[in-house]
Amino acid sequence: MFDRRGFLGSSAASLLVAGCTSANRRQPVKGGRIRVAGATSSTADTIDPARQMAVMDYCRCNMFYDGLIKLDENLRPEPALAEAIDSKDGRVWTLKLRQGVRFHDGKPLTPADVVYSLRRHKDPSVGSTARTFMSQFEEVVPFGEDGVRITLTAPNADLPAILGIPQFMIVRDQTRSFTTANGTGPFRCAEFNPGVRSISTRYDDYWRGPVRLGEVELFAISDESARINALLSHDVDLISEVNPRMARRLSETGLKLLSSKSGGYTDLVMRLDQRPGRSPAFVEGMKLLMDREAMQQVIFRGYATIANDHPIPPTNRYFDPSLPQRPFDPDRAAHLFRKAGLAGARIPVVVSGAAVHSEDMAMLMQNAAGKAGIGLDIQRRPTDGYWAHNWMKDPVGFGNLNGRPTADIIFTQLYASHAAWNESGWRNERFDRLLLEARGSTDEGLRHTIYAEMQRMVHREAGVGIPLFLNMIDAYTPRVKGMASRSQGGLMGYDFASHVWLEDA
Repeated sequence: MFDRRGFLGSSAASLLVAGCTSANRRQPVKGGRIRVAGATSSTADTIDPARQMAVMDYCRCNMFYDGLIKLDENLRPEPALAEAIDSKDGRVWTLKLRQGVRFHDGKPLTPADVVYSLRRHKDPSVGSTARTFMSQFEEVVPFGEDGVRITLTAPNADLPAILGIPQFMIVRDQTRSFTTANGTGPFRCAEFNPGVRSISTRYDDYWRGPVRLGEVELFAISDESARINALLSHDVDLISEVNPRMARRLSETGLKLLSSKSGGYTDLVMRLDQRPGRSPAFVEGMKLLMDREAMQQVIFRGYATIANDHPIPPTNRYFDPSLPQRPFDPDRAAHLFRKAGLAGARIPVVVSGAAVHSEDMAMLMQNAAGKAGIGLDIQRRPTDGYWAHNWMKDPVGFGNLNGRPTADIIFTQLYASHAAWNESGWRNERFDRLLLEARGSTDEGLRHTIYAEMQRMVHREAGVGIPLFLNMIDAYTPRVKGMASRSQGGLMGYDFASHVWLEDA
């Protein structure tokens, strides 16, 4: 196993594992069809790994594709299509590809597939949601008959974790159409209708050995009551994004619940390049309207951890516990709104079912805003198209982000000045310099110091209010077996299909 502390204490880094043998291949279990209902889908749904950004995308791509590296339940990197990865200096990395892996069309995995899959993220026309990471990649080339060499612009010992993010899954060389999927994953794509449903069938030649499920039908039921009723009537076997208020009731009916702590959150987003977010006083005032304890207990029934307006959760080893917690303070907020010239103003706030519980959070803030001398005009938007048409575009609205495995990935993807998912448009040159300094450092003490300062900068300056880190709650019928909590998020880190089975199959 690759271990960062091991890298920091020596001159070489490596990730090694024995290849799959007949002794450790999974034994197939025939039969079993599962119907799974998520909360959101749209015509923007994709099975292009580079473009995935929503829960349903992640679930489908985990069925159809593999990455070079896989993150385990504790977000640690472990080998997948790359059975070994080595570096002597953290800058030049060599990857040895696993032998005997075949795509669903029967073609073997080659270095050309890996090189193409990584290089395509640099092409703006691809629309990769991981493109921001590619500025670190100086060169990606084949290395011998079964290897790939990655040269970075500067050392980064977190490369194995970066290669484990979902967008870096591997596709066939020169693949340009994604109306269907041709990956190396445990399921074939039998049907994909964006915004409607997908059907996946087991790939019996999977390199890890066949999974237990035979077929997965995946679709969305956006109405929460309808989604729960579908589970209660056994029309579906598994649902995601259960409202915490319903958790006890569902459990009392005999259904099973899975609560997974995560670094994911629903956040208030205030664009700093638009009014009223151009005023730092307004931004700070809105953060002070968040009654985090009330949100935790009233909305989430305790299924959440209080956050402090930055994205590093307490489970991350670089979390800074010394940063004072921002309080709930409508009086101070009133002063700031007057300073911003907004006393008596009515501020539109966009919410949607796509951003989990954003309407409930906005309503609590609306009550507090009245005490602070402003009004919040809650404007509801449909889940279909929300991420394409509203998120990061509305002056004040809500986002919803999944957790990331490392501080470097979190800050690179979400807060660097030119990051594609920099929600509030916040830019700070010192923050960008610190990001590079921490990435290249082998001094753990220095990294702690740098990441602590970066958390303080985001807390103080960014136009993002993060009140809580959310537990992801799934519900399922007793016939579904094998469900277990994973730090990546709900539905077993969106990889349920590889692990669960049906009792009566």
